[in-house]
Amino acid sequence: MSMTADAVPDAPAPATPITTTYHPAHPLNLFRTVGVLMRGPRDPTMLVDGVTLWRASRTPEGIATLALRQSGEGIHATAWGPGASWMLEQLPVLCGADDDASGFDVSGHPILADIARRTISSRLTRTDLVFDALVSATIEQKVTSLQAFGAWRVLITRFGERAPGPTPRPMFAPPTIDGWRGIPSWAWHRAGVEPPQSRAIVRAAERGQRIADAVIAAETGADRDRILTSLPGIGAWTAAETRIRALGDPDAVSIGDYHLAHEVGFALTGSRVDDDGMLELLAPWAGHRQRVIRLILAGGPREARRGPRLAPEDHRTR
Repeated sequence: MSMTADAVPDAPAPATPITTTYHPAHPLNLFRTVGVLMRGPRDPTMLVDGVTLWRASRTPEGIATLALRQSGEGIHATAWGPGASWMLEQLPVLCGADDDASGFDVSGHPILADIARRTISSRLTRTDLVFDALVSATIEQKVTSLQAFGAWRVLITRFGERAPGPTPRPMFAPPTIDGWRGIPSWAWHRAGVEPPQSRAIVRAAERGQRIADAVIAAETGADRDRILTSLPGIGAWTAAETRIRALGDPDAVSIGDYHLAHEVGFALTGSRVDDDGMLELLAPWAGHRQRVIRLILAGGPREARRGPRLAPEDHRTR
């Protein structure tokens, strides 16, 4: 796909939408559950417009746009594009239908128990789009969220595909795997993605869909980590983030995160800890450690900021 930096491709020809209503068997807050997938407020693949959540994806059957609206009757879904049927079939797991919290007990920790009570309608979402999750996580390695979200927006808008349907603003589905592989080095640089991250994505794309299929087929988180970290440039943090975003993994822990261990430690003990300390604190909830992290991030006590925010460094002028 080729266009000038400011050009916006025309929307696809109008297509007949298909609709359904999903009736969850569990309490559900749509925005808290699915909204965690949004990569910043200007994400070209997702947006919130009033009471409607829009999502553009590249499914195994082609691109699709999904519009979701929650009411007392359930989740009203409308989808456009070649992948519309796939999107609607996947809607229950997107809304957390496979999120099984059996055995998860935080009743012994008053702070976590209170947050769990207040956020009972938040579920772990699952997209089954492993490669897109891997790409977004790789772009977010070792940079600020502001930098990563900006790079994601530039790359998706320039090399993705215009999403179908009456979206409130132009939206884009991510490139194909071959499309990611074909992005030139200068475009990565212009978007603000450093060579180690762009090389990791291109090398993963050289493995094609089979790497994503292998991750989905793996039976344990350890097996999925082994597959993902076998890719050059993919470490424990990126593997965990991929598992969380694509598979709703309830036990994934993002080791190596700049803030996470500090936040978990402060919420559970009142003091900062390192990654080893975080794993020790989370050990009583083995199998559900991501659930504990979500509770802490949703409403746990936060340490007062001690210094200025990290100033992003722009490498594009080099």
